[in-house]
Amino acid sequence: MAYSENNALSMIKVIIERFVAEGLEVPYEKAVSELLNVMTRSRGYISGESLVDVDHPNHYVVVARWSDRRAWDQWFLSEDRKAVAAAIAPFLQTEEKFTVLHQLAYHRYS
Repeated sequence: MAYSENNALSMIKVIIERFVAEGLEVPYEKAVSELLNVMTRSRGYISGESLVDVDHPNHYVVVARWSDRRAWDQWFLSEDRKAVAAAIAPFLQTEEKFTVLHQLAYHRYS
C-alpha cells in the first residue's frame, strides 16, 4: 500500500470488511481477537473496534485508528499481521477489503 507525502504523517482510520462463511462465525471471532491483540501492540496503533452488521451477521467490520499512514503500512506488511491473517483466511467467503481514510472535517453535536 502506497501513501502520498501529503497525508503520510496525519492520523488515519482504516476500515476492514470481512464476510465470514456461515457457521464459522465463532472460530472466526476467536481468531480475529488474536489479530486485534497483536495489532494493538504495533507502533502507531491508537484504537479500534470490531463490529458486526446487525442485518448480516456474517459481515464484520473493523475500524482502526492509526497515528499515520506509515504506521499502518508497516503493520499491514508485517510478518505478525500476515501470520494472523493467514489464520483467519479459512473462515472468509471473500478477500478482506481495506479502506484507508484521513479526516476531511470533524463535527460534534451536543
